[in-house]
Amino acid sequence: MQGSGRSESKNGVEHLVAARLPTRYGVFEIHLYFNSLDSKDYIALVMGDLGTDEPVLVRVHSECLTGEVFGSARCDCGEQLARSLQIISEAGRGVLLYMRQEGRGIGLADKLRAYNLQDQGYDTVEANLMLGHEADERDYSLAAAILMELGPRSVRLLTNNPQKLQAVRDLGISVAERVPLETEVTVENADYLRAKASRLHHLLATGRDGRPA
Repeated sequence: MQGSGRSESKNGVEHLVAARLPTRYGVFEIHLYFNSLDSKDYIALVMGDLGTDEPVLVRVHSECLTGEVFGSARCDCGEQLARSLQIISEAGRGVLLYMRQEGRGIGLADKLRAYNLQDQGYDTVEANLMLGHEADERDYSLAAAILMELGPRSVRLLTNNPQKLQAVRDLGISVAERVPLETEVTVENADYLRAKASRLHHLLATGRDGRPA
C-alpha cells in the first residue's frame, strides 16, 4: 500500500501516505493518517499480511514524549512501545497504532504539571483530577477507525488495560484475545504502576508495594 495518494475512508479518517520503514525490530510499513476532528496525525506501523483469518496482534499505543524520546523512568511507556514492536516482529505480523493522546489525553503541559503534583505525594490519578481532568481522557474511536481501514478481521490486543479492551470492542473491533504487556518495575516507576493497578484496574502482576506479586 505504499504511495503518496490521499484517500478518505467512510469513517472519516484520511490516509495520507504509506512507506517502507526498516527498524531495529524489522521492516514495517508506516501509514500516516489525518483526522480533522483534532487536526492531528496518527501513525500505523504494519508488518505482514493482515487479510487472513488468523487474529492480528495489535497495540494501541498513546504518545509519551518524555518516556519514548527522553527515556523518562517515571513511566513504562517507552518500554511498552519497544516491547510491543519486538513482540509484533517476533510474530512476523501485526499493527502498532501510535495515537496522539499524551498523558492519557490531558496533553503535555498538564502532564508535566501532574509530575510536580506526583513529586508532592499524589498519585497519577489524583494529579489528573486535581488539574480538572478525568483519570483517563483517551478516546479510542480514531484507533478503531484506522483498524477498520486496515481491515484485520479480528485482533489480539496487546494491553493491560481492561477499559481499553472494552472500548475497542464497543467500537466494533472483534478482539479474540488480550495479550499481556508487562514491563520492569523500578524504584522510579513503582508508584506509577501501583496506581495503574489499584486505581485504574490495569491487569498487572504488581503487588500493592510496587513489587512483582
